[in-house]
Amino acid sequence: MLSRWIPRSRRGPWSAAALLAALTVVVAGQPAAAQPVKFRTGKTYYVSPSGQDTAGGRKPRAPFRHIQKCADVMVPGDTCLVLSGTYEETVVPARSGTAELPITYRAAPGAEVTVSGASRIGGFEPVTAADVTEIAKSDPFAAKSQFSDAVAAGHIYSTAVDLGTDVTTVQVFTDKKMDIEAQWPYPGLDLLDPALQYAGAGSADATIADADLTRPAGYWDGARALTGYWYVSATTTVKSSAAGSVTLDAAPPCVHKVVPAETRYSLSGKIGELGHPGEWFYDPTAKRLYVYGTDDPDAHTVEAKRRTLGFDLTNASHTTIAGIGLFATTVQTGPSSTGVTLDGINGRYLSHYTDITRGATDCGSTVTRGVGDSGIILDGTHNRIVNSDLALSAGNGIALRGQNNTATDNVIHDVDYMGTYAAGVAVQGNSQTVTHNTISRVGRSGINLQWNEVSGLTPGKDLIAYNDISEYARMSLDVAAIYTCCSAWMMGTSIDHNVLHDPAPATTSTTFGISGVYADNGQSDLVIANNVGWGNREGTVMLNGLGTGSHDNSVYNNTGGMTLFYVKEPGQSTGTRIYNNIGTIRGLDGATDGGLVLSNNLPTGVDPLFVNATNHDYRLTAESPARNQAIPLPGINDGSTDATPSLGAYQYGAPAWAAGARR
Repeated sequence: MLSRWIPRSRRGPWSAAALLAALTVVVAGQPAAAQPVKFRTGKTYYVSPSGQDTAGGRKPRAPFRHIQKCADVMVPGDTCLVLSGTYEETVVPARSGTAELPITYRAAPGAEVTVSGASRIGGFEPVTAADVTEIAKSDPFAAKSQFSDAVAAGHIYSTAVDLGTDVTTVQVFTDKKMDIEAQWPYPGLDLLDPALQYAGAGSADATIADADLTRPAGYWDGARALTGYWYVSATTTVKSSAAGSVTLDAAPPCVHKVVPAETRYSLSGKIGELGHPGEWFYDPTAKRLYVYGTDDPDAHTVEAKRRTLGFDLTNASHTTIAGIGLFATTVQTGPSSTGVTLDGINGRYLSHYTDITRGATDCGSTVTRGVGDSGIILDGTHNRIVNSDLALSAGNGIALRGQNNTATDNVIHDVDYMGTYAAGVAVQGNSQTVTHNTISRVGRSGINLQWNEVSGLTPGKDLIAYNDISEYARMSLDVAAIYTCCSAWMMGTSIDHNVLHDPAPATTSTTFGISGVYADNGQSDLVIANNVGWGNREGTVMLNGLGTGSHDNSVYNNTGGMTLFYVKEPGQSTGTRIYNNIGTIRGLDGATDGGLVLSNNLPTGVDPLFVNATNHDYRLTAESPARNQAIPLPGINDGSTDATPSLGAYQYGAPAWAAGARR
């Protein structure tokens, strides 16, 4: 096999025959005397939806049928070239590569490849009035409902299908777009911008009072409830209901109350709510799926999620997956994995669940639902995901576990639609690198930065830099574009050169803060430098020393202001230095009483004279009072053409730095 790749076709995906022809032309046109051929060490195998696993797999005209067949036979140094098509399978490699000879799964030149966790379902038939009568024998509220009205209008279809016993994991798609479970209020089909309903006057403890709850007494009994308030999204069931109210099995954990005008909620699990386009209802007892359709669902591609993992790399190392698409599935490595590279992954609907709460009063495991086990999961050491486009997940876009793993140059959006502490990138373990990513439209934070040690490995600092994060805080508050908590010593972890802007909370509350970087509840030994933010209620940086204090944090040269909480009591903020920043600092009164040092920050009310603040160009003009005013900090504010460094994130005269994915 030649050592170079065939150029990518400009006319679309390559068929097996076309690929073979191209290879033949290249070989035939190779002058043997003038340019010696370099042979690859490993073998190349081919896979196509039109292939057979009994074929040899070594030629494009005799490919395997399944990627798993490649995974069964490949040894270190081998490559599986995947031809265009959809592959409904979970690939589990039989063996790992080595550092010198990795095993590679790659889309063939020009191919469009999707590994899908969904499978098509069909056999839909119109639901009739007689069917409604039968359903009403077990659910009498179905007889006079939106559902029965939609049946009469000819919009409800059903089919027999086994989707398991847990409705909270059911995911249905029509023409590659996720449908939603029937619920009240009807949220619409934008997962990160749903219509929201709020608890009304008289709500308290575990009771939601709302005059808009017009269904008769008993209608909502046994329904599932999703609530959201402050930083907590939670789920439970309805214990009892009446016109105007529902009482939950338990009050939401952490806050232990329903708050009038503040707690958002929705109710699901009742067939009577099936009455809008894009909705479905599943009866796990009867094993029957009902959908709302403006025409015959069998005229469309209706699918249901069947497989959680597209590639299970739990026991694999030195493996590369490149140019592969994922639909309704994801990739996972394991604690012993090393040297895994995911490059150019196009992932949609990576993870799905609608059940959040872990124990009726268990706050911690509820708010962190999905943080460690959703999205692309990179566990182990020295693994990386690069150049990928990831969207649509109940939880994370990426979870970095283990140590020394990397997420770089990825575009991530529309994730964490359940509004927990999952994130665009959820960072756990330590010594992780998250740089040059573009993250937008997330339920809570763009990057959730936690800390824990990995057994047997020496811990080190994380690097979070050059990320562009926007439209965060959509489903949860008291948060930031980059959020880190709680009471951890971060070993000099650097959060630098990030652009953090335009949060877009869907909730109406203005009580709780939104910032660019939030070191919450006693985070210490962080370097927060050269970040730029706008549109954040609490500024670009927020320090909260509640608990163990905000110690030894270095907050340097940020632009966009900041807020200080719980740093004033004696010894509460020793070692923290706040230098060279531009923007209003809230909480200044008595702030140094806790031990922190404030110096050389542009005074409130002084115009920095930016190049164009209206268009968010925060470089300094020649007349800026922020020039020649900074404490010199090597490695932080180098590069100014002035004798003394500038305040803020951009040094005067230095080339402007840029954040976000570089492609």
